Order: sequence, then structure tokens, then C-alpha cells
Amino acid sequence: MERPVARQRVQKPEAAGLWEDAVKPLGTQDGQSLAVAPNEEKPGAAEGLLEQVLDPENLWLALARVKANKGAAGVDGMQVSELDQHLTEHWDGIREKLLAGTYRPAPVRRVEIPKPGGNGVRLLGVPTALDRLLQQMLHQVLSPIFDPGFSDSSYGFRPLRSAHQAVVKAKAHIDEGYAWMVEVDAEKYFDRVNHDVLMARVARKVRDQRVLRLIRRVLRSGVMVNGIVQETPIGTPQGGPLSPLLGNILLDDLDKELEQRGHRFVRYADDITVFAGSRKAGERVLQSLRRYLEERLRIKVNVQKSHVDRPWKLTLLGFSFLRSRNGIRIRIASKSLQRAEDMIRELTARSWSIAMEERIRRLNRYLRGWVGYFKLADAAKTPLADLDGWLRHRLRQCRLKEWKKPKTRYRELVRLGVNREKARKISGSRKGIWRLSLTPQLHVALGNAYWRSLGLTFASDLYGKR
Repeated sequence: MERPVARQRVQKPEAAGLWEDAVKPLGTQDGQSLAVAPNEEKPGAAEGLLEQVLDPENLWLALARVKANKGAAGVDGMQVSELDQHLTEHWDGIREKLLAGTYRPAPVRRVEIPKPGGNGVRLLGVPTALDRLLQQMLHQVLSPIFDPGFSDSSYGFRPLRSAHQAVVKAKAHIDEGYAWMVEVDAEKYFDRVNHDVLMARVARKVRDQRVLRLIRRVLRSGVMVNGIVQETPIGTPQGGPLSPLLGNILLDDLDKELEQRGHRFVRYADDITVFAGSRKAGERVLQSLRRYLEERLRIKVNVQKSHVDRPWKLTLLGFSFLRSRNGIRIRIASKSLQRAEDMIRELTARSWSIAMEERIRRLNRYLRGWVGYFKLADAAKTPLADLDGWLRHRLRQCRLKEWKKPKTRYRELVRLGVNREKARKISGSRKGIWRLSLTPQLHVALGNAYWRSLGLTFASDLYGKR
């Protein structure tokens, strides 16, 4: 495919609209949208910022990233693999619309993802492949403008930062004596972001009103539910590349406020955790943060899910903490282990007719990713060994279910070295499959060596290779 040739830069039309209109549309009453002083210096203030977004090199870098991430089609049905051909045929026209300020993003496709533990659903918005590309292009230009000014205590969706770094920093705060965690839950944060408050903060460093107008149109593009387009007067739809950056821009004010007050904290996207020296101090912090979030940033706090407690009673990004004679240790949270058990239970359901080789392949893929994340934990050998034992029990019942007839069970058990008399008793037993899978002879015949010979990788083995 030939790269689209960028047209000559189009001069901004005089009637493109006022700067204030790009930040705060007519009819809104909230003065916070005009929070930037006219003479304030803005690192990304160039009027040619949109031209930087549409630069061919930026386009091709964004295209490579979108294609690498793959993802589902949006409301127009276009797959990411079709973007090359679409850009070859239509990029000139798309670019002209963007420069003229007439491009309008398509509505996002609503997808509901069940939350862990059955606690409702998370609403995702899947943009079209083209809009995903444009969001990625915006992200690549805006991130270098905003990210250097973000707090060192912010770890979510930032270059060279990770959830593991946030957990390690939290451990350091606890080691310093701040052994009370304040867990602040922003209720449906991404679904309820106030557009005017957000755009005021974007406008602090972006003066090109065409970029501001485009971002607002991304926010207001709407969502398609059951074939009907619904307006989105609030919220930043999760699922697009731009949403995490916008979320960090809005919550950076909170980070700066916490730093000014001298608090120890870590934030990963909308997961906000502050560390205090006592329960009383933690409760004061929680009430103060609730007022700040709701009054200044228009973010509602879920009081029922916000807590002040000891670190070993709460979770942070799937981890918890353990106090030992050697100091504070990081461990896998019990909820995270429960979620792993739920997934393993689904993959080892004996009612699911699937070849054992394929079942093991899927288990390996899941366990590698899961253990790869939780390798950070200091204290994980025992829970992972228990998880492996339970997994083998689940697989033994699957194997017994496959050997439906008594004569098949007898033949296979003898072949695996079980005494003929014992094999006869097991194969003729009327006990249920789950109970039979606990038989000592099956523990030996279908033990570690057997499952390893079929290619199964145990969680404790993966953890040991840290």
C-alpha cells in the first residue's frame, strides 16, 4: 500500500469559532470552563497543533499501534485490517474535513463487560477503526505535552510506568509508618466525567481550538445501543486510546492537591489510595477528598466502596500486604485468587466437551498471563501450590469423565500403572466423579508427571522462574 500523501496545510478559516466556544459551548453556565488566564504560557499552545496531529509520520506510527492492538469493529463494521485500503482511498478527504473543522466522529458501540465477582457490568465504548486511529494520533501528540507535568505518584496509562511500580511505592509508604490505607472509589468515573471541567483542564496547555473542538466531538459522539444512538453529555467512553489520557488530565488536579497537602499516595487511573498514620487521620483525609472531588472536579465518590483500613485488609491493583517479622510483604489478594479459581473452574468444566490438549493450551495461556502479573508478590508459594493442587483435582475429574465406561477406566488405569485390583474397584465404583478423583491411586497415576507430560505448566513453576 502506498502512503497517503499529505495535502498542503490548510489555513484555519476565520469563521472556525471563538476560543471560548471550543472550550465551553454556548449555553453552559459553569465558569470553570474558562479557568485559564489569557496570558498564561501554554507548552502546547501552537495554533498548528492539529497539523502536528495530521503529520504523515504521526499517522503511520498511530496506524501501526492500532493494527498491533487489533480490537473489535465499531458501528460501521470496519475491521482494523481494512484501515490501509480505506486510508489510501479516503485520507485526503478525511484530512480536509479535520482541518476545516467539519469532521464528526461516529457513535461508539456499547459493550458490557461483567465486573469480577458479579458486581454489575463495566460499560465500554468501541470506536470505529478510523476514529480509533484519530484518537491514537491525538494521544501521540498530546501525551508529550501533558505527561511531563503529571505527578510522580500517578502510574496508570503512562509511558514507562506500571501497576507494579504503584504497588512497590505503596509498600514503601507503609514501611515508613503510614500503615492506614484510604481507598477512594470514584463512582463510575469514566461514565460521569464532566466535559466542561475536563475541557477546561485540556485548554490549559492546548490553544489550537480545532484540536479542542475535535476532542469535544469525540466526547459527545454518542453511543449506539440496540441500534439507537444515545447522546453522551457526560463521560469519556472507555475503549478508545484517548480516554486514559483525558482521565489523567482531569485527575492531575487531585494529585497536585494531595502533593500540596503533603500526603503519601499512589494513583492508577481512577484507583486512588492515600496512606495515613492513623485511622483518625485517614478518615479526615477521606472526607476532605470527597469534598474536593465532588465540589471541584464534579466526580461523585461511592461512599459504600470507599474505606479506611489496614493495608492487609484492603487491596491495591489486585495485591494486598502482609506484616511479618521481616517487615511488610506484598501478597496476592484473596479476591484475585478467587477470580483465578473462577476462570480455572470455567476452563475445567467437565460439561464442556473439549480435547484435553486444547483445554491445557487454554489453561497455560491464562496461567502465564495471570502469574506473570502476580510474580511481584513476595508471599505466593503456598497459595499457588494450593491452586495447583486444586487444578489437578479439576483435571482428574475431566479425565474420568472422558473415560465414560468402566472398562475404559479400567484399561486406562492399568496402562498408567495402577494395580489391577485397585483399578477394578475404581472403575466399578458408584461414587461420583469428583469423589473418585480424590482416590490415592489416581493421585499417583494422574499426578504431576502425567500432566507435565501433556504440556501443563503449573502456577508455582511459573512463579519460581521469577
